[in-house]
Amino acid sequence: MRRKPRITFFILILVMLLPGTSAAGTRAVHEFTLDNGLKLLVREDHRAPVVVSQIWYKVGSSYEHDGITGISHVLEHMMFKGTEKHPAGEFSRIISENGGRENAFTGRDYTAYFQQLEKSRLEVSFRLEADRMRNLLLPEDEFRKEVKVVMEERRLRTEDNPEALTYEQFMAAAFVSSPYHHPVIGWMDDLENLTIEDLKAWYRKWYAPNNATLVVVGDVDPQAVLALAKKHFGPLQPSRLTPPKPRREVPQRGLRRLTVKAPAQLPYLLMGYKVPVLKTAAEDWEPYALEVLAGVLDGGASARLARELVRGRQIAASAGAGYSLTARQDDLLMLDGTPAPGHDIATLETALRDQVRRLREEPVSAGELDRVKAQVVANDVYQRDSVFYQAMQLGILETVGLDWRLAEEYVARIRAVTAEQVQAVARKYLVDDRLTIAVLEPLPMDKPGRGGGLSRGGAGHGH
Repeated sequence: MRRKPRITFFILILVMLLPGTSAAGTRAVHEFTLDNGLKLLVREDHRAPVVVSQIWYKVGSSYEHDGITGISHVLEHMMFKGTEKHPAGEFSRIISENGGRENAFTGRDYTAYFQQLEKSRLEVSFRLEADRMRNLLLPEDEFRKEVKVVMEERRLRTEDNPEALTYEQFMAAAFVSSPYHHPVIGWMDDLENLTIEDLKAWYRKWYAPNNATLVVVGDVDPQAVLALAKKHFGPLQPSRLTPPKPRREVPQRGLRRLTVKAPAQLPYLLMGYKVPVLKTAAEDWEPYALEVLAGVLDGGASARLARELVRGRQIAASAGAGYSLTARQDDLLMLDGTPAPGHDIATLETALRDQVRRLREEPVSAGELDRVKAQVVANDVYQRDSVFYQAMQLGILETVGLDWRLAEEYVARIRAVTAEQVQAVARKYLVDDRLTIAVLEPLPMDKPGRGGGLSRGGAGHGH
């Protein structure tokens, strides 16, 4: 897809910001669990004297309920506002003084904080993260400021961005009872009515060692990392966790359509089919077949959408498809596009649905399947070149409730996908009863600068 949906977008950006060194091979992961429930995953990568440390909390917007949407992202902002030992601003200053980089992001199924440092500075990260895991001060005046910051972020990134606004409305229509119904950044009315008591309760419940995974990748010794983790995180008390309700999506009973009217330069089409993911699939091969299917449609310049709709028939100015295997609940395989001059949304929709129909009716050719597999495998190998991405893979899988070892199986599982399996998932899932279609209908632009780029991933903390 020309803009990767959800957390995939953020992974790609973060990998670009924090590159690793030269080519990586498979390296053993060492798994530990502290007495207080903290999970620790350590992967050695001795190619450069650097280390990435990431702390992943099993909480994000999909854990929220009506009335407090956006609270996970607001809490992410507040994690930089200080403890008794480290006042507001100290966290970032200390990391910077030690030559490191740090940031955070909130997604639907997790909130994560990370640092990249020279290997001897790992303890600095542990000391700071352990302190703010249980000891945030959460002053009300800072809370009020940060809520306003998040509200302004929402205005800029969603309400003044027509494609992002369409995406938000699309998700709310596609999902009724699933917690993916509401946006990571939250609804404006909920943000306006959040209280400091709401935030304190959220923090006490979810920010605890028994709800966190600490991932360390780099030039480290696993036993030394374990000793540091025991020293800094070991004394922290766990919380009483109540697993979130399943909140599974109700069956869809027909195609859903919506129109979003907003000031914009161009119309925009967004289509999504409800599909399973690794955690929910009835057959474990199905998500990998869906991944290959998405690659057939949108896997570079030679993929079908670019080759046939953009360059060939020139129906679309842009067109793409996207799918992610690693959500916590059933998700969507999405297609999107903007019609080329002289063509309208209806023509583009017909062309995209024809592409889907082809996948249902005709097996993918052997040559095309080989191309997609080669590209998927090459992308995976390239991404593993980054110590940051290696940690991201482990953190995401563990936090959504999957086995981190699936990261090592990915290439083999993709290579095993057959043309018959691609056709089977297309026939089973890419049907109208699972389809939601959103159309952005442009209104006149009432101020300059509206209609810029789209960010759908999650919500990040910039400072």
